[in-house]
Parts: sequence; structure tokens; C-alpha cells
Amino acid sequence: GFDRRDMEGSDTTMLTAKELERYARHIVLREVGGPGQTALKEASVLVIGAGGLGAPVLMYLAAAGVGTLGVVDDDEVSLSNLQRQIIHTTPDIGRRKVDSAASAIYALNPHVHFEAHAVRLDAKNAMTLIGGYDLVLDGSDNFETRYLVSDACFFAGKPLITAALGQFDGSLTTIRAHETDEQGEFNPTYRCLFPEPPPPGTVPACAEAGVMGALAGMLGSMMALEAIREIVGFGEGLVGRLLMVDARAMRFETLNYGWDRNNPLSGEHPSIHDLSIHRG
Repeated sequence: GFDRRDMEGSDTTMLTAKELERYARHIVLREVGGPGQTALKEASVLVIGAGGLGAPVLMYLAAAGVGTLGVVDDDEVSLSNLQRQIIHTTPDIGRRKVDSAASAIYALNPHVHFEAHAVRLDAKNAMTLIGGYDLVLDGSDNFETRYLVSDACFFAGKPLITAALGQFDGSLTTIRAHETDEQGEFNPTYRCLFPEPPPPGTVPACAEAGVMGALAGMLGSMMALEAIREIVGFGEGLVGRLLMVDARAMRFETLNYGWDRNNPLSGEHPSIHDLSIHRG
């Protein structure tokens, strides 16, 4: 409950005195201010996966004061997760990841409303889960889920921030495929960038290939930053831009990509009309 005496100034009327102090370093930023912080408080974000990417995403979005944070993950914490999944701690081994994430988030910021979805995202539940949030962040570790999430976001009309990790490289982009650009063309979909998933077995899983823990932290933090920029509305977003990180040489490159008229989702002759192709 809000106490009227906690309210200060017209642009921060939604924030209590405690919140004004907690978010002071945001509020003094001209690009954020009271209205931006209030937008964060009113926003709801769904994070797919509480793993290497999801862990820093959840920590930084909770710290930033996103009002509602949901996470989808059906996994339990294992010892080998702790090298990179910093939202979980050694005593959490064996707990459901959504539960240990909830504990960490509440300890960091009790103002955040946390929603745990201890399920595996699939074609049957994707639209319902995604439909309840303003913004989706995909930190999953497999192509199957990435295509499912991006297709579901298109049909649900939700913006998506998606990232991927290799051993020493990572990439990040924002997808608003349900919206059109200044020319009236659709923004590109994930399928415009990657028309086909690689054949099964060609990309080794994280367990076999390995992943640099701090790189997961770096990409996850960048996803959180991109989410904050999308919610507050400043700077130039990553729609139509794939940001690539090479951690061996510490180089960043940006690849521009556009709408593909032949893509099966929003192209001129779409062949995907719902999530039934993901039902396997």
C-alpha cells in the first residue's frame, strides 16, 4: 500500500520514499527520471530460462525495479550451474531454479512481484505464458525453444530480446516482428536472421562444448540493459541489428539485417499461421 506522504513530485507519484531512495541513481539520469522509473515499475517481463543468461538478466531487472518478473524454467540447480548462473548459490543445489531465483530476487528487491513458472515452455503453453507480459527475454540454450519463443511473440504481438552463447562468442538482438517500420514493411523476424535451425547434432550443447561464465554474465547484463531501454524508451534499439561479441579478441560487431519477403512467418506468402509446427 502507498502512503500519500511518501509521494514526491508529479513525475514520481507512483514511487514511495523508499523506492525514490533505492532508484536514486536511475532517477537522476535525464533519460530515465521519475517517468522512466515508473514505467519500469509498471512493466512486466517474462524471462525464458534461469540459467547462464537468465541469472544476470533477473538480477539486474530486479535491481532496476521492474514491477513484475516472470521466469519459465523446469530445471533444478546443479553444482555445474554455479560457474555462471549467479542467481543460485551452493546451498540451492537440488532446489527448483525458479525457487532459488525467487529467494535471490526478494532478498535483492522486495518491491518486485515474482512469478515462477516451473514448466518447460512448449507449443501448448507458450501463448498463455507469453500473453501475460509486456516484454519477453529469451535466455534459452537450444534452437527449438528460440524458434518457438520468437514465433509465439510474433503471434502474441510481444517484443522479444533474444541472445545466444557460444564458447567464446555471443550475440544479441531485439525483435519486434509484429510491428512495421517507417516504410510500412514488417520489422524482421528471427527467421529473417536465421531461416533454418542448424541440423541436429551440429551445434554442441553447453555441457559438451563448455561456456565462459563471465561471458554469460556479460550477455545477460546486455539483455537486461536492452530491456530497460525498451521499457523506458531511450537510445537506439537493436531491432534489425545483431550485436556480436567475440570474447577471445574482446571485439564487438554489429550486423544489420532486414525483413525477408520469403520468411514463412510474416513474408509475402506466410506458411506458419500458428504454433502447430512446434507440436512435433
